[in-house]
Amino acid sequence: MARMSTAEAAVESLIRHGITTLFGVPGVHNDPFFDAVQRAGERVRMVHARHEQAAGYMALGAALATGKPQAFIVVPGPGILNAASSLLTAYAMNAPVLALVGQIPQAAIDRGFGHLHEIHDQLGLLSHVTKHVARIRHPGEAGERVAEALALACSGRKRPVALECAIDVWGRAGEVLIPDPCPLTAPKLDEDALGHAAEILGRAERPLIVVGGGAMEAGTEVQAIAERLEAPVVSFRRGRGVIPTAHRLALSLPEGHLLWKEADAVLAVGTRLFPQQTLWGLDENLAVVRIDIDAEEMDRFRRPAVAITADAAPALRALLPLLPMASRASRAAELAGLRAWFEAELARLQPQMDFLAAIRAALPADGIFVEDVTQLGFAARIAFPVPGPRLYFSPGYQDNLGWGYAAALGVKRARPDRAVVLVSGDGGFLYQANELATAVHHNIAVVAIVFDDRAFGNVRRIQEQRYGNRLIACELSNPDFVAYAESFGVAAFRASTPQTLEGALRQAIALQRPALVHVPVGPMPDIWNLILRPRVRGSDPPGPGF
Repeated sequence: MARMSTAEAAVESLIRHGITTLFGVPGVHNDPFFDAVQRAGERVRMVHARHEQAAGYMALGAALATGKPQAFIVVPGPGILNAASSLLTAYAMNAPVLALVGQIPQAAIDRGFGHLHEIHDQLGLLSHVTKHVARIRHPGEAGERVAEALALACSGRKRPVALECAIDVWGRAGEVLIPDPCPLTAPKLDEDALGHAAEILGRAERPLIVVGGGAMEAGTEVQAIAERLEAPVVSFRRGRGVIPTAHRLALSLPEGHLLWKEADAVLAVGTRLFPQQTLWGLDENLAVVRIDIDAEEMDRFRRPAVAITADAAPALRALLPLLPMASRASRAAELAGLRAWFEAELARLQPQMDFLAAIRAALPADGIFVEDVTQLGFAARIAFPVPGPRLYFSPGYQDNLGWGYAAALGVKRARPDRAVVLVSGDGGFLYQANELATAVHHNIAVVAIVFDDRAFGNVRRIQEQRYGNRLIACELSNPDFVAYAESFGVAAFRASTPQTLEGALRQAIALQRPALVHVPVGPMPDIWNLILRPRVRGSDPPGPGF
């Protein structure tokens, strides 16, 4: 036992759990906490943002880059409301983010007195965008609450958690115990289910594997099973890089759609299987084997033939020796035909494809690509080559415009050894363009590529195509992005072609300082017919669609 303040105990517990960087925006409700961080010295660093939303997204980016828990701290009321979208996104992306939130004086909580930043039922609000919420009520609880929250964030389906602490409790001193990290819980493997899965996959003539973000730590196992079964591996967005997209069995979403109609067994690993179940269709001739850490996910649309609730890697390792060893006929010719079709479809997507090729050429093989919600990002989800796990980040089903720059800053802060490039549109980038100041202040060397069509481009296209070209609220007035970036001390470039973009990006990465590349563009061709593929099996959707 040691005597320390609640804030000191919380900081010590975070350090014991391996959290050495905190993101946040200071404010009076959390002053004792920030002082405790300062007095902890080199053991932990505070990266302060210019907006609470950015602090949350930076923690999210760091969690995505590492797969490990990260934390941010903001004031109550408007502070946490500003950051709430980052927690919502973390929830959708299964990211272990801890939100530390201040509170008004403990005796006044939910009394309606009108204290600074008072909000009714803050914990109830947070419960809608997190897996777990709790209040730290005195110093002795701080270590226990932090340990419990981080264990829950990382056990089972990873998701964000939140702790609040009152302004008068952070600085209160008492006898405390800093516990060791709580053990993480994992479900026991179901041997019977594994055997049944092996039987289905072993006798399948046209097996298919679909991977999502939950397979990110199981690339070696996915590849081994794919090669044993000669089964193509389909990825989209968060599953990109589970196995290298250049692997002979790796396919993108549109190519996988062409195989869906004739597949007789599907192994779905760490994926909601959402487009397949809601758009492509299911029927009695398709046996689905699902491996997912979340038991609730298994029958959200339709009960699979086999449901294995487990972490992907150990489940696949247990499954592999149960599969038949006999070699299968190569599907190389079939897959070559699919790729030829896909390349022809992609060829019409210009200038997106040439710009993506330029980025891929300039970005080192281990560089990290972050996409905001933009035309280049949509194309990248199905076409950008990804050589390994945690090298491509997409905002998941929330698809929230403007998440990208702060998330990329968090990625870079967590992986300073990697080049990190953000692809954003002019609309999305201006959501957080003020965080250029944060990048400069903390020397976070993200390169932001801003494709500027002076519009919310996707909105404009929808209005053109579906509403008789009646345009409203889609056209934008923008700054001179180069001058704007330079006013913060950011290195800035302008490129108008894929060739000049490649050169500018190479220069920007080599500087190892915050940089921006402005790319003026016009309207780009529609990619959605390649992403939203039609039904090919069954009759009625088993659940809600887009």
